[in-house]
Amino acid sequence: MRGSLLVAGTTSDAGKSVVTTGLCRAIARHGVGVAPFKAQNMSNNSMVCADGAEIGRAQWIQALAARAEPEAAMNPILLKPGSDRRSHVVVMGKPAGDLTSRDFIGGRGHLAAAAYDAYDDLIGRYDVVVCEGAGSPTEINLRADDYVNMGLAQHGQIPTVVVGDIDRGGVFAALHGTVALLEAADQALIAGFVINKFRGDETLLRPGLDALEAMSGRPVLGVLPWRPDLWLDSEDALDLAGRRATSGAPLRVAVVRLPRISNFTDVDALGIEPGLDVVFASDARALSDADVIIVPGTRATIADLAWMRERGLDRAIVAHAESGRPVLGICGGFQMLGREVADPEGIEGAVGVVVPGLGLLGVATEFAADKVLRLPTGSALGAAATGYEIHHGRVTRDAGVEEFLGGARSGLVFGTMWHGSLESDGLRRAWLAAIAPSFDPGPLVSFAETREARMDLLGDLVEKHVDVPAVIDLIEHGAPAGLSLLAPGADR
Repeated sequence: MRGSLLVAGTTSDAGKSVVTTGLCRAIARHGVGVAPFKAQNMSNNSMVCADGAEIGRAQWIQALAARAEPEAAMNPILLKPGSDRRSHVVVMGKPAGDLTSRDFIGGRGHLAAAAYDAYDDLIGRYDVVVCEGAGSPTEINLRADDYVNMGLAQHGQIPTVVVGDIDRGGVFAALHGTVALLEAADQALIAGFVINKFRGDETLLRPGLDALEAMSGRPVLGVLPWRPDLWLDSEDALDLAGRRATSGAPLRVAVVRLPRISNFTDVDALGIEPGLDVVFASDARALSDADVIIVPGTRATIADLAWMRERGLDRAIVAHAESGRPVLGICGGFQMLGREVADPEGIEGAVGVVVPGLGLLGVATEFAADKVLRLPTGSALGAAATGYEIHHGRVTRDAGVEEFLGGARSGLVFGTMWHGSLESDGLRRAWLAAIAPSFDPGPLVSFAETREARMDLLGDLVEKHVDVPAVIDLIEHGAPAGLSLLAPGADR
């Protein structure tokens, strides 16, 4: 088997990442060398590879599903939004300046070249490359400069399937419209559909599937069922609402939902603990009855600290800590817990800004132009731990302040620069024992085994509910000739 496939979607969060991950695992099971690829990610949820390259978290997970080593070529362009109109750019795993919203028209030629080079490199080294699109392929206002969806498909003559989320409603219109608005050359590469998140009796869906196939001239290759336990390391903050444990649990963990939240998957490991209720909160009232507060990472520490102050979240966190209840800050969230945050070079905005932190930890942060990207190992609370670091901030501890995983600790207030440290099972349990000695979480749960089981479940679902032989035929032979061309797009 040799070739590639593009998994596009009717919208963001339609299920592209789920389908791509499931296909990677299903294909890898057959002994085929498969790699994931996403030309451009726009996400603050990223990961550090073994060689120090930074890529989108979703592609890192997809590489694990494919049983391949994650690398920069799998996500050559990563945009990390810092505001509504400006993003930090990572090219082939390394910082590469900023991109404004105006650059999306006519200003990304160099990024397209880097993306195509990375795809060509992967297809030369792997039997199969499963590509994931971004947003919708029918962003007709941006088509001329697109290299993530149909631009990529045209570059490699890649057959494309479109995923639609039936849980949102309007899936038939979304799927048909996605094809119909594309120009003829792009329509010729759209070879089928997959429907995601279906609940109920599929026989009730059949008349709609038949009509869609008849009107579009393309098969529905699968209908994936709704599975609330399938959330993986998503790239989108859209997925936050589903990330929680069983309600009514004895220990409630509230995670501050910052506007520019990053690496929110840091708390996924807490979500697998059966005795915890993990929720995301954006107002002070929602923090008031929490047993534990976590301030997660952020792409814009200073701006999100100001946002917390505007909403009174800063006072709620300080009151929580002063009442003897635990607080954990991770990366940018940890920096907020310190004495001050300084930005002498204007990394996050205005040059020379210095703002006070919440004063819960004796540390000071200063931003520097060089980004730290590394995979640290160590120990804390008597347990071994690993993690990853992605930050511009340099944190200095005051004299006598206790160190904690690259950060600091004062009583039940903890701060760490290490993302992902709670995935270390022993460290996670040791931390829970330190913050809630009377809490019994039950038998130890392995996060790595849980993640692996989820990827296997995705592979199982794809093999059961998607016509995998038909997908393999597309990969090997490309989109079939003579696919129907739909108006109005085909007439342009």
